[in-house]
Amino acid sequence: MQTVETARADDDALTPPALKEGHSDWPSFKKFLGLFPLSTSMLVVGMALTLLVQSYVVFRELGHLFLVGTEWDPVYGSYGALPFLAGTLLTSVLALLLSLPLSMAMAILLGEYLRSGLFSSFLQGVLELLAGIPSIVYGFWGLMVLVPFVRVLQETVGAPTFGVSVMAASLLLAVMVTPYAASVGAEVLRLVPQDLKEAAYALGATRLEVLLGVSLPYARSGLFAGMMLSFGRALGETMAVTMVIGNANRLPTSVWEPASTMASVIANEFAEAVEEMHLLSLVALGFLLMVVTVAISLASKWIIQHLAGGEGR
Repeated sequence: MQTVETARADDDALTPPALKEGHSDWPSFKKFLGLFPLSTSMLVVGMALTLLVQSYVVFRELGHLFLVGTEWDPVYGSYGALPFLAGTLLTSVLALLLSLPLSMAMAILLGEYLRSGLFSSFLQGVLELLAGIPSIVYGFWGLMVLVPFVRVLQETVGAPTFGVSVMAASLLLAVMVTPYAASVGAEVLRLVPQDLKEAAYALGATRLEVLLGVSLPYARSGLFAGMMLSFGRALGETMAVTMVIGNANRLPTSVWEPASTMASVIANEFAEAVEEMHLLSLVALGFLLMVVTVAISLASKWIIQHLAGGEGR
C-alpha cells in the first residue's frame, strides 16, 4: 500500500520545475497574455480613429445634414445617410423578428428535449453547416428562391412586384442569423442547474411548466445574448443583402420596396467613387455603421447585466 511519503515523492516528481521555484515564470506569462486584449483594444480604437479622421471633412462640411438628409446623388454632390441608416435598421430588426420563433424553437428543442442522441447531433450539424455557408451562396439562393417568393407575396398584397426588396433581404437575413441564436440558446438552456428542475418536478410541475417557469427565466440573459449576436450579424451583412435588396438610394416607405443598407451602398459604390467627397462620404457611412454597432452592443450588454441580476429568483 502506498504511503503518504511515497505519494508526496511521486507528486514532486510530476511537478514542473517552474512550479517548484515558486511560479517564477507566471508574472512574465501573465504580462504576455495581457498583450492580447491590449492589442485588440488598440486595433478597435485605431479603426475608429482612422474612419473618423477620414470622414471628418464630411461631417465638417455637411454637419447634421449628412445624418438627416434623404437624398444620395453623387452626380449633384448630395449625400444623405438617412435612407441607408433606415434600411439597415429596418432589415435587421425585421430579420430578427422573423428568425425569433424558429431560433427559440430550435434552442428549446436542442437544449431541453433533445439534449443527446443521433437526431440531436444531426440538428446541431445542420445549424453549424448553415452558419458556415458563405454569404455569397446565400445571396444566390435568395435570388433564385426568395425573390420569386416575395414577388408572389407582393402580387397578393397588391404591392409593386419588384421582387428585390426590404422583405426579401429580411427573409434572407432571418435564415442566415437563425443558427447563431439557436446554438447559443441551446447551450445556455443546457447549463440550467438540474437541481432547480428536479425541485420543480418534485412540487408537481409539468415539463412545460418547468420550461416556462424555471429554464427560460433562468437562461433569459443568455437567450437575449444569442439574439443580440444574431442582430449584430444582420447589421454588418453585405454581399447577400446587396444581391436581394434592390440597391435603391431612397428612403424606404414599405417593406415591399427596394432599398439599400450602409454596407450594401459601400460595396456597390466604393470601387467607382471618383470624386473625393463621394469617397469620404462612403467612409463616413462606414464610421456611422461602426457607431451604430457599438451603441447596440453597449445597450445589449447593459440589458444582459440587468437580466442576469434577476436570474435564479
